[in-house]
Amino acid sequence: MNVLCRLALVALLAGISRYAAADTPDLISSLKQGGYVLIFRHTATDDSQKDVYPFKFDDMSAQRQLSDKGRDMARQIGTAVREQAIAIGEVYTSRLNRAVEAGRLISGREVKPVDALTDSSNASASGMANPTGANAKAGQAVRQLVDAPPKAGTNTFLVTHKTNIADAFGKEAGNVQEGEAFVYKANGSGPATFAGRIKLADWNAKAGR
Repeated sequence: MNVLCRLALVALLAGISRYAAADTPDLISSLKQGGYVLIFRHTATDDSQKDVYPFKFDDMSAQRQLSDKGRDMARQIGTAVREQAIAIGEVYTSRLNRAVEAGRLISGREVKPVDALTDSSNASASGMANPTGANAKAGQAVRQLVDAPPKAGTNTFLVTHKTNIADAFGKEAGNVQEGEAFVYKANGSGPATFAGRIKLADWNAKAGR
C-alpha cells in the first residue's frame, strides 16, 4: 500500500470513528449530573403520509406525522429518562409537528419550537435558508444551540431531523437513526465536545428492559 493510499485509509477511519459510540451505559449515568446537550432525531414516522406543505405548521394533514411506533419509541425514551433521574432543562424542537410531538413525549412537558431545528431539506418552501448538501447556515444555527451551556444541573434536549444533524456535524453524522441522540458535553469557554450516541436500545438496556 503506497503512502497516499495509507493516508486515505487513515482519513476514512477517522471520519468513521469521529461519531463512534462511547461507553453508553456510563454516558447515560453521567447525564444525571447535568451539563449535556442531547440532540435527537425524531422517532419513526408514517411513511404513507407526505410533506405536502410542511411549513404550514398548523395543518397536520400537510406534513408527515409520527407513526404509532414512533410515539411508542418516544414514550420509551421518556420513561427511561425519568427512571434514570436525568434532569431536563430547556427542550427545543423543530417546528414540524413530528418533532414537537416527539419532544413532548420524550420530555413530558411543553417544548419550544424554533426555526434552527426545522427541517432544512425543505427550507426553501418557507423562504428559509437555501437547502444544499452542506447547508452552512442551517448547520451553524444548530451548533449554536448545541454549544449553549444548559442551566446548572440540567441537560438541554433538542429534537430535530436527520438533515439538520448532518448539516451541523458533517455527512458522517447522517447515519443517525430515528430516535437516536448525539450527546455533547457543554464547555463554557468554547464549543461543546462530542460525548457519544444513545439509541433507544441503549436507554432500554440501561433501564433493564
